[in-house]
Amino acid sequence: MAEVRVESISRSFGAHKALDDVSIAFSDGGFYALLGPSGSGKTTLLRQIAGFDFPDQGRILIGGESVERVPVEKRRIGMVFQSYALFPNMSVADNVGFGLSVRGETRETIRTEVARVLNLVQLGELGERRPHQLSGGQRQRVALARAIVTRPRVLLLDEPLSALDKALRVDMQMELKRIQREIGVTTIFVTHDQEEALTMSDRIGILRDGKLVQEGPPEEIYDRPASKFAATFLGDANILQGIATDGGVRLADGTLVLAANGAARANGPAICAVRPERMMIARAGAAAMPEAMNRLAGRVSRRIFAGDTSTYFVQTTSQAIKVHVQNAGQERLCEGDEVVIGWPSQSTVLITE
Repeated sequence: MAEVRVESISRSFGAHKALDDVSIAFSDGGFYALLGPSGSGKTTLLRQIAGFDFPDQGRILIGGESVERVPVEKRRIGMVFQSYALFPNMSVADNVGFGLSVRGETRETIRTEVARVLNLVQLGELGERRPHQLSGGQRQRVALARAIVTRPRVLLLDEPLSALDKALRVDMQMELKRIQREIGVTTIFVTHDQEEALTMSDRIGILRDGKLVQEGPPEEIYDRPASKFAATFLGDANILQGIATDGGVRLADGTLVLAANGAARANGPAICAVRPERMMIARAGAAAMPEAMNRLAGRVSRRIFAGDTSTYFVQTTSQAIKVHVQNAGQERLCEGDEVVIGWPSQSTVLITE
């Protein structure tokens, strides 16, 4: 296993800069998610690490060794693609052992290693089947087994679960994380699914227009986004705009919104973010909210029921606010109801971009 370091990588395709001075460290044995919209550069970065493409400038180090000009077959990388890329005319066992046979390993070594990884991915009894005889989840496990059977230093996953339905994808997320922890391989995972990134990774890097806009542990990025883009891309967020003042932001209607992390530029333009699930909502005139709460008055313009939760869209004097609530024990509000929204200052994140 090995640490991977990307140092000031840039890559352009004509006038388009796919990567712009990106630097990230992927710790040895960690599970790192690269998250971003289409065209953000996440797959380009993965291809640079794999060796399918080379940077215009910058360095890539695997286990301390500079590899930016080393061909893919010499980097000891395992990779799983979205399409699985299994050989339809080969058995499961032959698909898994293909890399070992190309490397010239003995039949006994191939047989032993294939049996080891098929048991690891819980397909030990299916070695003689062909890919078309497997479910989508089983084919995904075969692709993973093929990637790890050669004992790679780094495992790269390019949206490997996107072709699965939701229930199976959730199951595979848990399985993939279990396998990764068991083998301890440094894993870099590209996804566009925010929930997947939060659920599976030790650290997340958010890319936008070829730049790394924020990286860190999932909870840190979710609770303390560094930019409006990070706040709205990773999860949902209400963005409040106003003028920075002592302790928070004053909105256009004069309301003072207190933020735990204070004000960045006193008397200057400022924005802050509040997660919808961190807010409370109550009918106007109902029991008072705690004194320490930020408060906004408004009217329910829409309610979306989603089983265990409801989302309320509330129009205040300055803007629309979204509030997520649990339905159990919560009074059901209706469109047109006058309401008060409240939240603690600790849930207000002043954006310092």
